[in-house]
Amino acid sequence: MNPLRITVITVCLNSARTIRETLASVASQAYDNLEHIIIDGSSRDGTVEIVRSWDGHPVRFLSEPDRGIFDAMNKGLRLATGDVVGFLNSDDVYYDAGVLKKVAETMSDARVDACYADLIYVEKNNLDKIVRFWKSCPFTPGLFGTGWVPPHPTFFARRRIFDRFGLFDLNYSLAADYELMARFLEKSQVHAVYIPQILVKMRYGGASNKNLSNIIKQNLEIYRALKKNNISFCPLKFFSAKLITRIRQYASKPSLELI
Repeated sequence: MNPLRITVITVCLNSARTIRETLASVASQAYDNLEHIIIDGSSRDGTVEIVRSWDGHPVRFLSEPDRGIFDAMNKGLRLATGDVVGFLNSDDVYYDAGVLKKVAETMSDARVDACYADLIYVEKNNLDKIVRFWKSCPFTPGLFGTGWVPPHPTFFARRRIFDRFGLFDLNYSLAADYELMARFLEKSQVHAVYIPQILVKMRYGGASNKNLSNIIKQNLEIYRALKKNNISFCPLKFFSAKLITRIRQYASKPSLELI
């Protein structure tokens, strides 16, 4: 049997400061049957030149204006040729060289439609300094209604799942990843497997939580996403559970030496 082909999609805009580390992270993977697609939103800071001059591994590159991060992700999905697709942000890196090999091993079971794992938030200027530890858990129906969601950068799904159940909904500017995973796991009941390992280091300070306005907007979008997918929830329990989970993520952060 031929090994699964994995497509990694990276979207970026003016990411010259971090894109080399992301490229190097993919290049370091101990898994050869991969495709790396980079969708750039017409950067003006040198990102385009960095990617075009990269020779660490083959990269498919598209640079043109887009309507935001999820529009760019959809462009990447339409170009993807892999059996399995995942997303790595332009300022994030894989935890180690064995990440894609572990994903391939998990997805080698034809019954598995998707997988996800744990994630650590790290400081912007120090990838070895942990800020938060996002430890996930196996999915059971009803979890999304309690405020639960897998870490999107660790989420991989078969390309046929995107073909069948759809791409990112651009009506959600901050929570389209939440809506898509809720649509796949909760509404459509795809078979998802939890990998109890850290797969991604994510720099702290993304668009969804950079200010109070975005936090409020994202939560309103999550509310709309739950209603759209007919997922029942109690607002009080939902938001209190999210708060408790966030506190635990800060309180339980390990040092890298202990992981």
